[in-house]
Amino acid sequence: MVEYKLEVLVLPVADVDRAKEFYRRIGFREDLDHCDGEDFRVVHFTPPGSQCSIVFGTGIGHAEPGAVENVCFVVGDIEQARADLIARGVDVSEIFHDRGGVFPHAGTDQRVPGLYPGRRSYGSFAAFSDPDGNSFLLQEVAERLPGR
Repeated sequence: MVEYKLEVLVLPVADVDRAKEFYRRIGFREDLDHCDGEDFRVVHFTPPGSQCSIVFGTGIGHAEPGAVENVCFVVGDIEQARADLIARGVDVSEIFHDRGGVFPHAGTDQRVPGLYPGRRSYGSFAAFSDPDGNSFLLQEVAERLPGR
């Protein structure tokens, strides 16, 4: 069987230095900042404990800044992760779960305040955005589904 490992997610940003400051402030590790003239710069950050990294820069894509939506950062304790981001100056939503019980619907209409009943893994979320409007979800996973 061929393995497909997600290693890098490209984020469109308007201001590379502002994005660097944000991701450094929230505790991501800076792996690379490479420039090749004025038209090409790539910055690589890795979230703590993650196998997948983010990349942003200049001349690496055509998406509009803020176009990335609902990228999940899986955490073992959503209350602790939310508190950590808030302590680092990030505006994070209250914890919520989706009325449908699986993954949040677009928008906020189907959000139910609080942890998923019984605190089932994959069911509780909190939302935040980077300075460009790329949106992220914290998703609590204390016990992985089989095969994960």
